[in-house]
Amino acid sequence: MRFEVYKSGNLDKDFVIHGASLFGADRIPFRNSKYMALKNGGIDCAPRGSEPAGLSLLWPVEGFGNVILYTTRLPERSEPYILNLELARAKLMEIYIKREEWAVVEQNAELSELFDKAKDSFVMALDNINDQSKASVFADACIQKAMVLSEKMALTYADMLFAARLKNKGFSRSSLGCKIEPAQLGSKNYLKAASELFAHISVPINWAKMEPVKGQYDFTELDRCVKVFGQKRLLISAGPLLRFEPEFLPEWMRKDGKDFERIRQDCYEFVSKVVTRYARYIHIWQVIGAMNACNYFKFSFDRILEITRTACLAAREADNRSLKMIEIIYPWGEYYAHDYDTVPPLVYVDMVTQAGINFDAIGVQMIFGKDSPGMHIRDMMQISSMLDKFFNVSKPLHITSVSVPDTSSTPAQSPDSAGMWRSPWSQNLQARWIEDFYKIAFSKPYINTVTYSSLADGADGLVVGGGLLSEKYKPKKAFVEMAKMQKQLLQKK
Repeated sequence: MRFEVYKSGNLDKDFVIHGASLFGADRIPFRNSKYMALKNGGIDCAPRGSEPAGLSLLWPVEGFGNVILYTTRLPERSEPYILNLELARAKLMEIYIKREEWAVVEQNAELSELFDKAKDSFVMALDNINDQSKASVFADACIQKAMVLSEKMALTYADMLFAARLKNKGFSRSSLGCKIEPAQLGSKNYLKAASELFAHISVPINWAKMEPVKGQYDFTELDRCVKVFGQKRLLISAGPLLRFEPEFLPEWMRKDGKDFERIRQDCYEFVSKVVTRYARYIHIWQVIGAMNACNYFKFSFDRILEITRTACLAAREADNRSLKMIEIIYPWGEYYAHDYDTVPPLVYVDMVTQAGINFDAIGVQMIFGKDSPGMHIRDMMQISSMLDKFFNVSKPLHITSVSVPDTSSTPAQSPDSAGMWRSPWSQNLQARWIEDFYKIAFSKPYINTVTYSSLADGADGLVVGGGLLSEKYKPKKAFVEMAKMQKQLLQKK
């Protein structure tokens, strides 16, 4: 399968691939996505057997940004596809589907006009299909119009549902949360910002730091957090208790943890110990996190389920009152194309649900703005559509971590490789993105809480400049936007 890439009507021999993968049904990436090569202005792909395949990649859209776009699933053929045209086709198809589902286009003259213009450009591209250069120009025009339309559709629909949820008083002060860094609690400004704006504080847990020597626990940081925020009568969530990445696993466990039964027993003991100690203070336990994408011990599917079950059982037996949550990361699942020991995110959710594991809610992490699988920039319709996929999950949804940066100055956050939403990141753009994202998230009635991932810059954030405060704990424009959102949720003037 070959896709030809055009820029301004000419083959783009300088095109560089970022964030690319091949996918099959349900947009689950193929394991052979790495077999893609740029050659003479085209992308040569090696799909899996004869199964139709789609291509997703970071794509520059004039006037809009540099975002992940998809083709539809296409059969192999000897003649090359025009990538510009196939991306336009898929985006229009996504809009058609959401037009039926959301029913907002016909009610809005501006949206209806944009839809007709995008459709007309696509028809012109098809009429010139034998002239690849002309077809690509019309396809580019279609994508430009479709991207503007898709954002406006997503936000128009979100505004309607968000207003209705506000009217029905569907929020509490704890709906808006923020993750804090225990090491920064020594700053009065940091503590003031956390406790005055948020009534929901998320405290990270790192097993490697908490049990550096087997059987010897250091609860200093967590004790301090519980004391500080418990006195202020805030809702406290904590975790994930278990996360199978090297930096979250004690060294003694990484050295000795080859026997599954021993690992399972160690996990049970750690979860039981921590949950028992803090059962009176923690309202939400993130019991296990990132198990869909981070699998240091290379567990099989059955063992992934078993370790998830063990963690939930230990937490339930130690505290039967608090909410028990399972968290997933990178919900679009691009990591699955490159790591054979992982599970697609929604497949993992379905696995743990069907297995009868006793838990109360699903958490999902959505962090953007970095050149890393799952963190490239997406438009708001894609984000809204992804959240819609959790509608049929039989558990409430919590967004446990969300952020975007305020800078594109680092190599990993370059607009060319990480993506760009409208323009390079700035404080103004970060605040605007937060406003749009939170309205979309809170327009979904099954989303209970949204937690921002980093209160201040300079912490262990996944993106540089992702905090609501500067490194000197000065409020950024994103912090002001968050304060406005909190007033809206509580309907304060």
